[in-house]
Amino acid sequence: MAKSQQTFNKSEKEKKRLKKRADKRKKMEARKLEAKEKGKQGIQFAYVDHLGNLTDTPPDPSMKVEVDAESIVLGIPKKEESDEVYDPIRNGKVSFFDSSKGFGFIIDTEDQEKYFCHVSGLIDEIMENDKVSFELEKGMKGLNAVRVKKI
Repeated sequence: MAKSQQTFNKSEKEKKRLKKRADKRKKMEARKLEAKEKGKQGIQFAYVDHLGNLTDTPPDPSMKVEVDAESIVLGIPKKEESDEVYDPIRNGKVSFFDSSKGFGFIIDTEDQEKYFCHVSGLIDEIMENDKVSFELEKGMKGLNAVRVKKI
């Protein structure tokens, strides 16, 4: 009896496997038919009009604009070196200075810009809230206050 039971299970498993395979084949055929139907409907296009907006109608050829390929800039344009002339001596107020670390910041009284100040650029010792005069020099990360004196 065990042998017939085993044969029955094998044949049932085989039937299930064949049924699964047939179902899978039917689903695949249905997807292929669906894809063909979509293809017959036509492919949808998106056009860009002369203002750069997406539309579903083709653009008017009379509105076409020619663009020189060399004039297109990819990325961020490099900063040009500015030959700005700074006032040689500026006045400001020390907003922060840490003498143990050797640096601080000075706020310019004219334009309220904050400039980095290193202990190597000091003439006099300074503390927070001191009024100072200084000059600007280009540093690694921007303009730095140098030749800093108390007023």
